[in-house]
Amino acid sequence: MTVTEKSPNASSSWSSAIEAKDLSDVNLEKAPVPVDADSVHSAPKPSMWKRVLVGNASEQNETKRAMKSRHLTMIAIGGTIGTGIFLSAGSAIATAGPASALFSYFIVGIFCYAVVISLGEMAAYIPVSGTFAVFGTRFFSPALGFTLGWNYWLQCELTAAAVILQFWDPRITAWEWALIIVTPIFAMQLIHVRVYGESEYWFAMIKVLMIIVFIFVGLIFDWGGVHGHPGPGLANFRNGQAFVGGFSAFAQTFVYAFYSYGGVELVSLAAGESASPHKSVPRAIRATFFRIVIFYILTILTIGLNINYQDPTLLSSATSSNVAASPVTVVFQRAGFGAAAHVINAVLLTAVLSATNSCFYASSRMLLSMARAGHAPRIFGWVNGRGVPVPALLLSLAVSFVTFLTTIWGEGVVFTWLLDLTGISSLLVWGTIGVISLRFRAAWRAQGRSLEDLPYRQPIFPILPIATVVLSILMFAAQGYSSVVQKPFSPQNIVATYIGLLVYIVCYIGYWIYERFWLGQTTHLVPLLEVDLDTDAVWQPGGGAILRAQEAEAREKRDAEDLAAGKRTKVMLRKVGRYVA
Repeated sequence: MTVTEKSPNASSSWSSAIEAKDLSDVNLEKAPVPVDADSVHSAPKPSMWKRVLVGNASEQNETKRAMKSRHLTMIAIGGTIGTGIFLSAGSAIATAGPASALFSYFIVGIFCYAVVISLGEMAAYIPVSGTFAVFGTRFFSPALGFTLGWNYWLQCELTAAAVILQFWDPRITAWEWALIIVTPIFAMQLIHVRVYGESEYWFAMIKVLMIIVFIFVGLIFDWGGVHGHPGPGLANFRNGQAFVGGFSAFAQTFVYAFYSYGGVELVSLAAGESASPHKSVPRAIRATFFRIVIFYILTILTIGLNINYQDPTLLSSATSSNVAASPVTVVFQRAGFGAAAHVINAVLLTAVLSATNSCFYASSRMLLSMARAGHAPRIFGWVNGRGVPVPALLLSLAVSFVTFLTTIWGEGVVFTWLLDLTGISSLLVWGTIGVISLRFRAAWRAQGRSLEDLPYRQPIFPILPIATVVLSILMFAAQGYSSVVQKPFSPQNIVATYIGLLVYIVCYIGYWIYERFWLGQTTHLVPLLEVDLDTDAVWQPGGGAILRAQEAEAREKRDAEDLAAGKRTKVMLRKVGRYVA
């Protein structure tokens, strides 16, 4: 397939920076197009409901590549830091002790890193909005793409509801709180993808600064650096308090860890609307390592050092309907910064807005991708002139509100179920991404492609995708064991653990039956030699080396011009930035 050829159902492709510039310089409005006057008058007008609900949306429009590299990098670093790390981390420590929670977040962090690296390799080369659902269809089977798409869409919807319920204020009803949070986010999403990128950039910046300040204050307080407030030191890790409840309690903490880490795959979804994915995606992927170490491992360590696992402030959502406590606030208050509680609450609200914003973006783009792949009704594949998938956004809005009908059973109970469902869903999606990565490389090798054509190559292949698959199986088994032996025994725990797997299996087998008996397709797995590695790719075979050479030449020319103008500091900083990125 040449650069100018494109599948009619494919999302907007990015062939090269030069091609994008050439296309942007074309003035289509001035081009003379012969049109029959009678056909203009006889063209049917769109129906009233279409004009009101979706405006000028149609299947012909595409999303816009308007997000810059800084947007993608900041989304990777802090865009999906939500209420999970601010609130649920305390529940993990209360359940199994500080050392168990720290070890749990460390293991899930390794899992998360392997997933992001494996997914980033594919997303940097084929940057599409559906990412792993599209990759599942292309590299494995349409049934897997269908399953991943709907599973992830449901996960995003439930996550948005869980986030809002977790920050719910008892002084107002859950419905009123949902309106306060969801309505402005929905309005922002309707404007343009650049609004999402810019808002997430600043939301993430606020959360990142707060986490950094929290870690510094928490460690200084723990070491006794605050006058009049002797720090606990390592007291919470001694006298048998580090590991509590045995293996069963340790396994339960995985749910909280998955909820906190959830959303790391958002970078790959945003790659479909990034201006230069071959450069911005690898840069964002590399930033994930720092996010895991700083914003999860150190945060859990700081909370565990400062708050004992038996402290009543570490509320567990499974046993209390009040899920509005924050260990971050507690640490600041005990360090003598009581007034900082109001600031932290404002940051928590920012985290809620940011997480809801990301969930709406991810669910709408995934639904758009599924609709254009034939895995969802075609109307959800419509995009308006600003590149916004309005019908998909409307459905996401409707489902979010319907989710709040479940609050008749109590906000704490509903939050616990949503937490379990989203955790298991993340586990299944992440494990499957490892399988897809292995198939992608197998197809790449079978078709005789050079690894030099990949914008980003994952290190130590195939260890990372294999580790992803193995860890997902072990963690799922551990959570199943925990649900069975947990005291007191409750059938609800078993149902909550396995219902996500049931949805996954039903989707896969259901689509396989449809494919086999309705469509009459006898081949299930896509043959390696028939895997589509060209549609929506950033360049054609051999194009990577050419573009890299052109970019290197342009960089050298710009550096030489700046050096000639005496701008040595600017050139030095630019080279450092290239090395770091």
